[in-house]
Parts: sequence; C-alpha cells; structure tokens
Amino acid sequence: MRRVVVTGLGVVSPVGNNRDDFFSSLMSGRSGVRALSADFAEKLSIRVAAEVDFDPCKHFSRMKLGSLDRFSQFALVAAKEAMADSGLTLTDAEKLRSGVYLGTGIGGVGSIEEGYVEIYTKDPPRYKPLTVLMAMNNAAASQISMEYGLKGPNVTYSTACSSSSLALGEAFRLIRDGYADVMMAGGSEALLTYGTISAWISLRTLALPDEKDVSASCKPFSKDRSGLVLGEGAAILVLEEAERAVKRGARIYGELIGYGSAADACHITKPSVEGQVRTMRLAIEEAKIAPEQIDHINAHGTATAIGDAVETAAIKEVFGDRAYRIPVTSTKSMHGHMMGATGAIEFMAALLSISRKSVPPTINLDNPDPECDLDYVPNVGRTGLDIRTVMSNSFAFGGSNAVLIATEFNP
Repeated sequence: MRRVVVTGLGVVSPVGNNRDDFFSSLMSGRSGVRALSADFAEKLSIRVAAEVDFDPCKHFSRMKLGSLDRFSQFALVAAKEAMADSGLTLTDAEKLRSGVYLGTGIGGVGSIEEGYVEIYTKDPPRYKPLTVLMAMNNAAASQISMEYGLKGPNVTYSTACSSSSLALGEAFRLIRDGYADVMMAGGSEALLTYGTISAWISLRTLALPDEKDVSASCKPFSKDRSGLVLGEGAAILVLEEAERAVKRGARIYGELIGYGSAADACHITKPSVEGQVRTMRLAIEEAKIAPEQIDHINAHGTATAIGDAVETAAIKEVFGDRAYRIPVTSTKSMHGHMMGATGAIEFMAALLSISRKSVPPTINLDNPDPECDLDYVPNVGRTGLDIRTVMSNSFAFGGSNAVLIATEFNP
C-alpha cells in the first residue's frame, strides 16, 4: 500500500496569509475576531466575525477578478503558496495523475447574493453574465486545476463544516490506492455576506460580542461560551505519494496515515457522541495505531454549548483516562469557524505542530466549563513538546463527520 505525505502548505486566514504568519499568530494567541467591517454591518444585530485582511488587486488583474468570486480568490492564492512551497514541477504526463479535491460549504455565495440584489432591487437589473460560473461550488477547484494544468480527478465536497477534511481524506485515499500521484486538497469559504450572516443570526448559534473585548468573543470550552464566530479563508495542501516525494528531495511536513468518515444519522444540528466516537475510531483503525499514540488533538471546538460538551464526551470515550493527558486545542478561538475551509485550516495547524513541536492555545478560556474538563491548553501555547502524531476533528451540521490523523514521516 502506498504512503501519502504532505509537501506543500498554503493558507489565507484571519490570522495570517502565509504558513509562517498563520502558525506564529496561533502560537502567540492572536485573535482574528473583530467587529465586522462591511458596510452592511450596522443592519445586523450581531456584528462579530473573523475577516481576512486581503486585497485581491495585489493578486489578480482586473479582468481576472471579473470571473472570480471571493472564495475562488482565496483558494487560488492559497494554492499558489502551496505549490511554490512544494517545489513541484510537473510534466505533461504527471499532470494526468495530479488533481484537485476541494471542500466548500456554500461556494460563491457573494456572487449569488449580488445577483439577487441586482435582479430584485434594480430596474432594469444588470445581471453579470458570469454569475453562474463564479457562484458554482466547483468554481474554485476548477480554477486551480486550470491554473496548474492538473488533469486528474477534480471533485468538490460540500458537507458543511467537514467539507475540506473530507476532501483531504478522499485525496489521501486516492493517492494511497494508486489512482493519483499528486493532489492539491483543502477548502475555501467566503460567507461573510449580509444574507448569510443574517441567516446564521436567525439560527441563534452565533456568539454574542464580548462586552470588554470583541476579539475575545469566541470562547470554546468556556462556561460562558455563547456560540460560534463566522470566519473566512482558505487552506490548500499538496499531497504526494511518498516514494516520489523522497526521490525528488521534497521537504515533508508529515505523513497522512488515517481518515475516518461517518454519519450521525440522528439530527440535522445536534451532534452525536456515538457518531463522533465512531469516526475517531475509524481514523485510528485505518492509521493502524493505538489511541495512546495520539499526542495532540485539534478539536472541532466551535464554542456552542452542546457541541463542545459532546466532543469532550466523545474524546473521553475514545481515549479513556489518557484523554486528560492529551493537549486539545480549538484554534477556532482565534480564526473563527470557516465552515468548508475550517477542516483544512485546522489540519494544517495540527500538522505544523509536529514539525514545530509546539501546540497552539485555546484562547479566551478563563472560565472553564466543569463539563469540559480536558487539557485545552488555556490561553498560552506550549513549545518543546514531543509531538509525533496528531488528530484533527471535523463534525458538521447534518452529522457528516471526518477525522484526519498525521504523523512524523520516517522513510
């Protein structure tokens, strides 16, 4: 069976638009959560978000921007960094066995919303002819494949919060089972629009702004947590067959060894302990390791009341007493919940914990929930740790769960 390694990383996030800035911000506990800057913010009852500091004009020509929704812009910029980081140069023949698996929860919602505003409020409306092509969920994956001439499998996954974890897991299996040699995989999301945020407010799952400091509004595992904070961004990873990567002298961040995917099949929003336990165990089984070998967990940790409690209970059931000795982090406390991109962002953070021997903190954890009593690395990151094998959890609305496991690569 073929081995699969990660040789390139690219990220656009509320806490940094490259690999090093991203992880440095996480380790220092810097929050990307802030008061929403959009013009429509004053019309919202909740105005907290994790926005990306991003000028598309620095990356694309005016003509190119006319065909790209914001989520595709993020994806292309992250893909460019990942490809450069990997040092890959692909021949025409190699491109036939190289593809793109991308996750997104809602795709080009900015383009959709802009079109609806135009058609329902303007007389006559001036509907953009490329709206469909900008809005479709597979637009970002298609743009990446065209940019690099990747002619292998090209698939977009949309399973809410687990979308990009599924994309990474399925890309891992594709290479492992011999259907591809190189895959660009990850996710992208740009959902900070008036309509989307309004819908989330109606769902009553968004965090209330912290009265003292809006940047502290996302409080995973805290007794006073009030909900999730929406974020935006993208993360793209280059996955490669290990023997090929070693032969060309690539820098290897780690080896993807386990992937579990399972459904709760019980409730559209309420998570299931049983479903999460089963998904983690499937990933551990595929990785062919013992639970005791997991050194760090990047939790789903959304800061919802039920979500954090259920995940805590699931981790305890899988790991038993050792659950209390595993550093568990919710980096969402800093970059927010990026929906379809969040799994890839968090897997990237977990992967970097291996090479940096460091674990980011869960910030804003000053008032721990007694029901959430694991080692959540409160407020201050840790360095100099023996981190060899990591787990990243993604548990989505709809009950679509995905768990990834990576380890140090030893040829």
